[in-house]
Amino acid sequence: MNVLKNKKIAILTDNGFEEIELTSPKSALEEAGASVHIISQQKVVKGWDHDHWGIEINADVSLSNANPEDYDALMLPGGVMNPDKMRTEKAYVDFAQYFLESGKPIAAICHAPQLLIETGMLAERNMTSYPSLKTDLKNAGVIWEDKEVVSDNGLVTSRSPDDLPAFNKKMIEEFAEGQHLTDGSFKRGSTSMG
Repeated sequence: MNVLKNKKIAILTDNGFEEIELTSPKSALEEAGASVHIISQQKVVKGWDHDHWGIEINADVSLSNANPEDYDALMLPGGVMNPDKMRTEKAYVDFAQYFLESGKPIAAICHAPQLLIETGMLAERNMTSYPSLKTDLKNAGVIWEDKEVVSDNGLVTSRSPDDLPAFNKKMIEEFAEGQHLTDGSFKRGSTSMG
């Protein structure tokens, strides 16, 4: 299954990512033929495995050297600590924002949409997330749905590790489709709530 052959995928993460939410999508992407780069401010990122520290993974590219234009799609693993750290760092927010602005696909699971909230570009998007983010996303203008996977114009979201099979399948499908046309309505600051 080489539907993602010649595609370069960025996985943006920091310490405290939920281990399975990085390793499972990464394996699925690689099995589909993609080239996958872990991008972080850290040289080595530590995973969180349920209730304790888990694996350590070397970053392939330092965030300071990473150019989002080099990548066809973005995958964001969840975990409580990881997106909470990234959303406070402008470089992470800017990297993710590029994908929303360009219409390149994004897959974000569990708590990962916290980072996307900081872009100010989620108004009127259909999304899901870990239940505790529901109010935060709705306050950002999101139409929140309680489903295992929600896809909206190349933005794929899921709730938890239980949703990984559906998440991985939809992520690969959207990443294979590639760049989605943007009509400008998802630009930063577009907060009309209708």
